[in-house]
Amino acid sequence: MTTTRQAPRKRRRPPRSDWQFPVLTDLGVAPNRQKLIVIVATVIGVVAGACGLVFAIASLGSFTPDREAGGTVGGNAVLPATYNGWSSPKLFEPVLDRAKDAKPLTDKEVFAQKTLTGDKKLTLKLAARQIDADCSAAVWGEELRAKVADAECSQAARGFYTSSDGRYIGQYTLLNLRDGQAAADLVESLKLGYRGGWVQALPAGSATFPRGGYSEGAGYALGHYVGLVWLGRADGSEPTARDDFVGLALTLRGAEKAVYRRVVTITGPKS
Repeated sequence: MTTTRQAPRKRRRPPRSDWQFPVLTDLGVAPNRQKLIVIVATVIGVVAGACGLVFAIASLGSFTPDREAGGTVGGNAVLPATYNGWSSPKLFEPVLDRAKDAKPLTDKEVFAQKTLTGDKKLTLKLAARQIDADCSAAVWGEELRAKVADAECSQAARGFYTSSDGRYIGQYTLLNLRDGQAAADLVESLKLGYRGGWVQALPAGSATFPRGGYSEGAGYALGHYVGLVWLGRADGSEPTARDDFVGLALTLRGAEKAVYRRVVTITGPKS
């Protein structure tokens, strides 16, 4: 009986692994080893990239008013944590144009009241006051100073107030601008620009806005005037349920009565 030999079967090569790379294969590295090498290399790359990103962010530095303003900020420059702007009510239409209200503001006129009284027995006492003919002396930040100059600001009246219990501080700044449009534009621009420029706090003894502390700001167009309200707790901490910042702001706005009196001077008292 003759035995017929069958031709040996050709061994099929396994399909090339997705993890095979010609260079590694030529070096004799098995596919499973190649996969491990690729995974390790990928992890190292991700870690290195993350470290580079952290370094790049750190190199940018933290926000400072000096850098945002694009110029040098005075040692007393502090800014509020929040800002809201409000357009001029119809009531102030008689003083929309400074040409019709040309008489300069006086110290006696603006700071006639040494104490501002609000609800819930809240009182604010005038601790410091100043009127500058050079409005750039009352604000910081290159952009804000430029806007104030463009608005033809002729006076900046600042009054710094402290509450009778020593719990709160506030400053009211009244800017005398060219017209109502200039006032509206300035109030609106501060909605984004207040972090790069704000009013300078008046020195008032030990009472001051703590650097890094919490405070709130607001801008009000009042005809051709702009009233800037700035308030906070004396210790710089954030308000709690016991702190009525709305009532505090309304009390501080008692400082703008000089503008109301000018409206009455032009229109006459209502009958």
